[in-house]
Amino acid sequence: MNTGNQEAHAVITDFSEEERLKLEVIQSLMEPCDHATYGQKLKDAAQKLGKSKRTVQRLVQQWEEMGLAAVTSKARADKGKHRISQEWQDFIVKTYRLGNKGSKRMSRKQVALRVQARAAELGEKMYPNERTVYRVLQPIIEAQEQKKSVRSAGWRGDRLSVKTRTGNDLVVEYTNQVWQCDHTWVDVLVVDVEGNIIGRPWLTTVIDTYSRCILGIRLGFDAPSSQVVALALRHAMLPKQYPPTFGLQCEWGTYGKPEYFYTDGGKDFRSEHLRQIGIQLGFTCELRDRPSEGGAVERPFGTLNTELFSTLPGYTGSNIQERPEDAEKDARMTLRDLEQLIVRYLVDNYNQRLDKRMGDQTRYQRWESGLLATPALLSERELDICLMKQTNRSIYREGYIRFENLMYKGEYLAGYVGERVVLRYDPRDITTVLVYRREKSQEVFLARAYAQDLETEQLTLEDAKAINKKIREKGKTISNRSILDEVRDRDLFVSKKKTKKERQKEEQTRLFTPVTTPNSKQETEEEEIEPVEKIDELPQVEILDYDELNDDYGW
Repeated sequence: MNTGNQEAHAVITDFSEEERLKLEVIQSLMEPCDHATYGQKLKDAAQKLGKSKRTVQRLVQQWEEMGLAAVTSKARADKGKHRISQEWQDFIVKTYRLGNKGSKRMSRKQVALRVQARAAELGEKMYPNERTVYRVLQPIIEAQEQKKSVRSAGWRGDRLSVKTRTGNDLVVEYTNQVWQCDHTWVDVLVVDVEGNIIGRPWLTTVIDTYSRCILGIRLGFDAPSSQVVALALRHAMLPKQYPPTFGLQCEWGTYGKPEYFYTDGGKDFRSEHLRQIGIQLGFTCELRDRPSEGGAVERPFGTLNTELFSTLPGYTGSNIQERPEDAEKDARMTLRDLEQLIVRYLVDNYNQRLDKRMGDQTRYQRWESGLLATPALLSERELDICLMKQTNRSIYREGYIRFENLMYKGEYLAGYVGERVVLRYDPRDITTVLVYRREKSQEVFLARAYAQDLETEQLTLEDAKAINKKIREKGKTISNRSILDEVRDRDLFVSKKKTKKERQKEEQTRLFTPVTTPNSKQETEEEEIEPVEKIDELPQVEILDYDELNDDYGW
């Protein structure tokens, strides 16, 4: 394969201590700020790395051009931008503070006028303009506002402000600026392909803070983790396409990427994996200052519970002590059924509703109208870092790979026979996996591999594990063909939508239907046929003669 093409599809996963420090510095300097704050950050970064400010600026520019590869690549030509001198920054800050000392009050515009007067006094033609003065003073003004209240400013008219754990206030002003994410345990019991209860799945949602529109989800049995969060993010960032079986009447047209990913302080959100995703894709991870800051992302869970989950068979309720008695008996929803209903509710109902703070706009309309520009369309290769990963797989003869008892084959893999590779996959459909080759600190994309005999099917990771367990219990050899048969049996079961108890009851009714007394000649003719059919379906019973047994055995 072409080496340049491989590098374009590489996923960097391992970093040295020096590279991690560079990434922290780059992420800090990429955050929006004024000249004064940037200058201080640049100074701190140079001290951390033991390099000059110019070298740090070149490192940031390389990251903008090359991505993560810049942290291990050689330095390139400097393209630094001219910034105001430290003397002017000190003059602006000193003038503002002296002008607001005690009972005195001085506005930013008045400070800008004094800058202009100072430049005329010194005979300088190049001096900070009014907008530059505003940017320099902005962090000082914000710090003063934060001292007035330790809590977030909250809603100010149609604007929302949220506070981060580092003490910053994020003013939410447009779509895809601040995304939030959280998990909930779905109060619905889910069954496997045989109708046996598996348990309650987890639902992870990603929401746009500005529009309150739900952008993406992840439904599965994996407990909350950075990988689950990454899958939900991937779903939110990509355009979403669903087959006609989902019955969607509206479009789930949200996609793009956030500037800030704002979450609580759980382990899954503080992980190194999630931070690497943010660095590679270009967004900043921020933690909430208080649990109460997460109302926007937690509120939809209550709506889903009362309006959707409570109407489904197998609903358990949020209080285990008040669980409905028939919850286990009524359970009949598979994970795929539940996902289909959740998607339909979110797309055609929740995102199409008016929010109290939005006036005459639905959540989806506000998401559209709040875009500053058309969101960048990310490719699936760019988002491979969000997929789940299975390591230490060998390539067998003729390019075959084994995963979850399935045999996969991919183009070009025959040339890597015997090598150990990394598989990345989407748990919603493992009939296709992505094969990567580990090269130093990178995983370089090789090819797609497809499950043989299952190219036209869809198989989730949960279903594959359940099928494997069932086949093992029967003592049969697991193969792609046996799994294919089970997939088709699963589709047949889903189409019937019957619980195990209902199927047993139907079977008993079919075998032991009582014969009614005929009321007419026509009914008599029909009843003469039915008993014959029922008798044929009954099991064969051997009738023993007691007198013969007594003569033969002396009973």
